[in-house]
Amino acid sequence: MANFFCDFRFLLLIAAVAFIYIQIRLFATQSQYADRLAEAVESENHCTSQMRLLIDQISMQQGQIVTLEDERKRSFEERLQLKALIQDLERKGLHQLTDKTQEPVAAVVIMACNRADYLERTIKSVLKYQTTVASKYPVFVSQDGSNPDVKNKALSYDRLTYMQHLDYAEVETERPGELIAYYKIARHYKWALDQLFYKHNFSRVIILEDDMEIAPDFFSYFEAAAILLDKDKTIMAVSSWNDNGQKQFVHDSYVLYRSDFFPGLGWMLTKSIWDELSPKWPKAYWDDWLRLKDNHKGRQFIRPEVCRTYNFGEHGSSMGQFFKQYLEPIKLNDIQIDWMSMDLSYLMEDNYVKYFADLIRKAKPVYGNDAVMKAYNVMGDVRIEYRDQSDFERIARQFGIFEEWKDGIPRTAYKGVVVFRYQTQRRIFLIASDSLKRLGI
Repeated sequence: MANFFCDFRFLLLIAAVAFIYIQIRLFATQSQYADRLAEAVESENHCTSQMRLLIDQISMQQGQIVTLEDERKRSFEERLQLKALIQDLERKGLHQLTDKTQEPVAAVVIMACNRADYLERTIKSVLKYQTTVASKYPVFVSQDGSNPDVKNKALSYDRLTYMQHLDYAEVETERPGELIAYYKIARHYKWALDQLFYKHNFSRVIILEDDMEIAPDFFSYFEAAAILLDKDKTIMAVSSWNDNGQKQFVHDSYVLYRSDFFPGLGWMLTKSIWDELSPKWPKAYWDDWLRLKDNHKGRQFIRPEVCRTYNFGEHGSSMGQFFKQYLEPIKLNDIQIDWMSMDLSYLMEDNYVKYFADLIRKAKPVYGNDAVMKAYNVMGDVRIEYRDQSDFERIARQFGIFEEWKDGIPRTAYKGVVVFRYQTQRRIFLIASDSLKRLGI
């Protein structure tokens, strides 16, 4: 009996120890769960705090968006009001500057952007000679963008009409690395010419850039040229510029030429030509585009021997390309010529081929790689034949004239012939191998 009682107590002791162990484990587990629960509650409180912060930030941003939207609407309304004001100023200015009894010969538009000092020099030059023919040549300044100095400068003159081109559309270049400026320039040209031909209904427009001075007979020259444009539909445009018009290569201010190469830099075109060009106007490089054979379709351009415009724009979108070598030495005509009294019938297509061929026929042919040296010793006009573009560039380089070609045409060329003065009076004709045949010589 005593042994049984001892065994029973031993079992109770084991049971007590087991119970105590279980209680300890249970307490430890409860403590772990309590700690985890506290962490979860703390994490939940943190998430709630972050969510409230995000809600506050979103609410603040929504308020800012609403404010920006209101500002955008106000800005849009202000632009509309500004546009209406500019259009009203255009109408009033044009009404004051035109003569109801006389149809203008052409509108003159000065294309500007952000060079107020250049623009002022150009305006002063134009108005200096435009005063006596103001009703024939109403002057416009078309600004691309919102440069305030340019705008204020243009509006400070009451003898011209101000136009403003505001285009906020993003520019996408066709090739990486291209200058956006050339795309913006092309947009501006199309807009300005559409305005002048379709809104103001001019029959002709003379385009100048904001870095040009004009000659004393600039307006007389274009008045006579307008008659040529109307009579001869093989003439696409008339230019006041000669790419080889440097002082050493010109002599006679009375001489004009036809050219297959578009000169630009002070040029006039008609509404009928613009009707053709406007729908397909390029995104960029409009002047190179206009020189493509597919666009001028065999039509030609009138150009002077001595320039009627001078380009002083060393700084601009073209980065002063060619300025020192070709632009700065240009001779600007300095004598007054009454072009309306001149007989320009020799420039009509049928007459001109015979006229030009006769000039070449009288020139002495010079051959060989030393043709330039031989030309130096020849009295009178000289003609030198070139085989291809590289041969032309070699000869042109020796004389110092423009070597550049565009779409297979050298600058200033007519039927493959480039003509310029040499040693003051003599003409040099650089002639492509097939030019004599094309001219019937």
